[in-house]
Amino acid sequence: MADIRLWNTKTRRKERLDPIDSGNVRMYVCGPTVYDRAHMGNARPVIVFDTLFRLLRHVYGADHVTYVRNFTDVDDKIIRRAEESGRPIGAITEETIRWYHEDMGALGVLTPTHEPRATAFIGEMIAMIAGLVADGFAYEAEGHVLFAVEKYAEYGALSGRSVEDMIAGARVEVAPYKRNPMDFVLWKPSTDDLPGWDSPWGRGRPGWHIECSAMSLALLGESFDIHGGGNDLMFPHHENEIAQSRCAHPEGEFARIWMHNEMLQVEGKKMSKSLGNFFTVHDVLEQGVPGEVIRFVYLSTHYRKPMDWTAEKARQAEKTLRKWYAQAAQGAAEGKPYVGVVNALSDDLNTAKAIAECHQLSLADDVSTLRYTLQLLGLMEDEVPEWAKSPDVDLSEHEARLAAARAAAMENKDFSEVDRLKAAYLAAGVEVRMSKGGVELVPGDDFDAAKLEASI
Repeated sequence: MADIRLWNTKTRRKERLDPIDSGNVRMYVCGPTVYDRAHMGNARPVIVFDTLFRLLRHVYGADHVTYVRNFTDVDDKIIRRAEESGRPIGAITEETIRWYHEDMGALGVLTPTHEPRATAFIGEMIAMIAGLVADGFAYEAEGHVLFAVEKYAEYGALSGRSVEDMIAGARVEVAPYKRNPMDFVLWKPSTDDLPGWDSPWGRGRPGWHIECSAMSLALLGESFDIHGGGNDLMFPHHENEIAQSRCAHPEGEFARIWMHNEMLQVEGKKMSKSLGNFFTVHDVLEQGVPGEVIRFVYLSTHYRKPMDWTAEKARQAEKTLRKWYAQAAQGAAEGKPYVGVVNALSDDLNTAKAIAECHQLSLADDVSTLRYTLQLLGLMEDEVPEWAKSPDVDLSEHEARLAAARAAAMENKDFSEVDRLKAAYLAAGVEVRMSKGGVELVPGDDFDAAKLEASI
């Protein structure tokens, strides 16, 4: 069994994953707020933790891993979108969840074990809040219920901030009903025209942070193995999750290992609508970029490093995947992924190294191992996708011509004709493969038959 080691944000060191129960390895990842399509930055944690999910399933068995990724389907952003559009909230959230599944599915993302919706766990949230109030960790004020951060001595440990520093750096207007500027909302009142549920504190709706604590408790228990998300969630969302969960259930550990991915840039700049470089996943797919290509580009950078999406990276990724798919398609029906890739993933999910190992597999022409290694990375299903299939072109005469030129060159030591032919084939979009076994010409996506005939 592979020895998986992961960087724990909370302890700031790489730690061995020792599951609480190896028969049920448990992971929670914060999912989307469903009011609009997922943008390219949203896709990064999805791909990162899908890859970890695949690794855990490979190591412990598919039936021994529980992965929870939630949908936030009650939120002020959703309410505003409903007001702006005049559409019912339910119609917006259902449509957005469908979009999300379609777009993430195109990126080769597996469906998590559970995808809970916040609105289905309101009762669990109310119960957790009531317990926090009863135990003195939370208080009611003007129809709100707030968590008292001073009651949790370790508040700020995850992000490395002190409460004093957080207060000093706060630039938001502090609500007058808060005892401490850093206290956060667990429950807030709702008017009759807004979504709301009956509670001991009146009709209202939950704050954002409590939902993840309630859903992870219901589906994973008081202690589980891994909690993940983007590093933009470290504070305040994850910090608040820890505080309320540990106070609600002090006998539990909540999450043992915390993992955070870095952010995404586009062509070297922060993604922004004002810069014109803001893209949804759907936008990029509609531009003709295959989902596997998007995934490949993301995997090429370690999750704890900033990632730059560029058109050139996508072009190179597509070229590489075409080559790999052509090789992997020749692999046997049964096999297993390369141990070098499994080891790379087991070392803090080093996907960049895993991709490098795949390059070596391709050079070695180990087609069966390459096939199952790509499947582990979520880069290939059982069949080669249509976009990656080479054009149906007969280049056998050209292969014979190049083979004859190479044989002659081996005799007279003059490789000028071989070099000329290779240059012509490459210019026409044909990949040249030469080995002891012979010569193979593979037309690429940019194959130009007219250019080939004109240059030979």
